[in-house]
Amino acid sequence: MRPIARFLFAQILIALTVGAQAAGNEALRTSWGDPDLQGIWTNASLTQLERATNVDKLVLTPAEGATYERIAKERMARANAPSDPNAGAPTDKNTRAGYNAFWIDPGSTLGVINGQIRTSWIIDPPDGRIPYTDEGRRKLTEWRMRSLNFDGPEIRMPGERCIVGFGSTSGPPMLNVLYNNNYQIVQAPGYVTILVEMNHDARIIRLGGKHLPENMTPWMGDAIGHWEGNTLAVETTNLNPGQSLNRFYIPPTAKVTERFTRVAPDQILYQFEVEDASAYQQPWRAEMPLRATAGPIYEYACHEGNYALGNVLSGARAEEK
Repeated sequence: MRPIARFLFAQILIALTVGAQAAGNEALRTSWGDPDLQGIWTNASLTQLERATNVDKLVLTPAEGATYERIAKERMARANAPSDPNAGAPTDKNTRAGYNAFWIDPGSTLGVINGQIRTSWIIDPPDGRIPYTDEGRRKLTEWRMRSLNFDGPEIRMPGERCIVGFGSTSGPPMLNVLYNNNYQIVQAPGYVTILVEMNHDARIIRLGGKHLPENMTPWMGDAIGHWEGNTLAVETTNLNPGQSLNRFYIPPTAKVTERFTRVAPDQILYQFEVEDASAYQQPWRAEMPLRATAGPIYEYACHEGNYALGNVLSGARAEEK
């Protein structure tokens, strides 16, 4: 499918035109009249999808936000200290040993929406947590246990296998992760494409039309969109079951509704709602800013130097012996 995806993306790029900003507060428009969302954007932030359990409010004061960011900066500096070459490998299976902080780029500030410093992207329920049903929590545990299975490559997570980005960076919904939190939006009449830096995923959103048959479950689901004034509304169904485990559980039967509104030349307000009666006690909603950032987006060459997949499998075989 890769040559086809490249061809489609090339056609969209050929059709790309630069929007011109109208006078006053009018939205940016493409040459064919649609609201213009095009550009390179980032959602890198210290704010995460769910609120920490020791935080009891959605909005921080400027002083509280500054303290939070200072502590995060100090923690990153400690993590970025030179590694001890004589420390040896961890002996405790529960000890995490991965990237040095040099390699990660999660962001250094909290998210700000309407001048409010946010402690989570989730705004409903009010506690900022995903409202799992008992069945949803059981499935979440089941998927997390799968991450401890090293029987073969097919059972490993899609991100680890370089199929799609990990942590729901590609979505839906599109979330910020450890690094590579960049997106490029391009438009053509009838289409909006979101190129995701990791894992060079391209979400092609058809404007108008109907969903694919239920048995067709592409990576990142089946997305159709329409304009609600200056807002792009996108409904995604037919989610791929292999993509269920990100940092949360989202079943293949879920529906994700996203809204993209360009609220300033350098910012898009990204809102989404996730619905599934079996997995959640109620639909849950979230919002985050997508901020303009300098480009270009470089190739994310996941397979080059990807020793992890082979190493965890060979390590499991050695442990079995």
